[in-house]
Amino acid sequence: MKRPLSGRSAFSLVEVTLALGVAAVCLIVLLGLLPASLKTQQNSIEQTTANAIISTIWSDLRADLILPPGQYRHLEEDSGYNLHGHWAGMMQPDTLYFTQEGKQTGTVNGSPPADAVFRAKITYNPVPPTGNTSVANIRVSWPAQVNPDQGGVPTGSVTSLIAVNR
Repeated sequence: MKRPLSGRSAFSLVEVTLALGVAAVCLIVLLGLLPASLKTQQNSIEQTTANAIISTIWSDLRADLILPPGQYRHLEEDSGYNLHGHWAGMMQPDTLYFTQEGKQTGTVNGSPPADAVFRAKITYNPVPPTGNTSVANIRVSWPAQVNPDQGGVPTGSVTSLIAVNR
């Protein structure tokens, strides 16, 4: 004996269509969030690299020796970023350029090279709070070709004020 067709349980065509519609809407929403998440990840990477650059500059300045003005030129070996002696002798800021990996490129206070992504500006405080403490403001901005001092608006920047006890 055959069972009647009305007694079988199955999904109707309308139910399948609605389920596919709900799944498609969810998938479109997830794909719409993908560009925003990638941009957030890229910003995070750039900020992390900028903070690492500030840390290496701070370490380089901290490792520098205090010498009387003019005496730093007599040393055979200069500091890692060619900033040796700038604490006492420089009232003008220094500008360094870095690649995407955080490696220095170009020359101090030169124009940005083609591979530069980050611009680091080091402004020295002309009046240290004490005789054995030096103060500097380090600002890392990106892209390197945009100069915030000339009215340019960088994509991002990180600033740190450092005091080095000597």
